[in-house]
Amino acid sequence: MLSRSVDETQKIAEKMAKEILKEKKGRQNAFVLALRGDLGGGKTTFLQGFAKGLGVKDKILSPTFNIYRRYGNFYHFDCYRIEKPEEILALGFEKIISDSKNIVAIEWAEKIESILPQDVKWLDFKFIDDATRSIDIM
Repeated sequence: MLSRSVDETQKIAEKMAKEILKEKKGRQNAFVLALRGDLGGGKTTFLQGFAKGLGVKDKILSPTFNIYRRYGNFYHFDCYRIEKPEEILALGFEKIISDSKNIVAIEWAEKIESILPQDVKWLDFKFIDDATRSIDIM
């Protein structure tokens, strides 16, 4: 799908979060979103709208230097600085993704693809032009 603005990206994400909250019941592990795309491609913007759809009131900032931030049962990871997938395991990642109450969103998820659960939902962000992004959900 195409997004032509920050607001449109956030509205798409907010709607998706509300749908996930409905379908999440009965899961045996966390719902995991894996985001990939170039710097400035809209991943953090998307997650700001997504968090709003989950009911998170806090301001969502990219956790590039912290690696992750927690907002209740919503975890926002940024793997930009991760060099090996094993690095994220030291942060309790396996426990986080095994808890069915959690929703986990991971920017730069391709860096830890080998340790992600099989039922992860991938989102690819691509630049079309300065204002337009393509968001492919798989």
